[in-house]
Amino acid sequence: MNSRNEVASYYDAGQQHLTTGQGFTTEDILWAVGIWSVILTLSPVIVFYMLMVA
Repeated sequence: MNSRNEVASYYDAGQQHLTTGQGFTTEDILWAVGIWSVILTLSPVIVFYMLMVA
């Protein structure tokens, strides 16, 4: 029963984050920077591989 309360409180926190509309948090910006850094780092490797294989 305790885990159900934890899930409910986590869900409420998630809904509050979605409905407040305060804009991007620091965590959101770090996620975006991390994802784009991986994409931009791997894209030349993928292009080079495609050129060598094709």
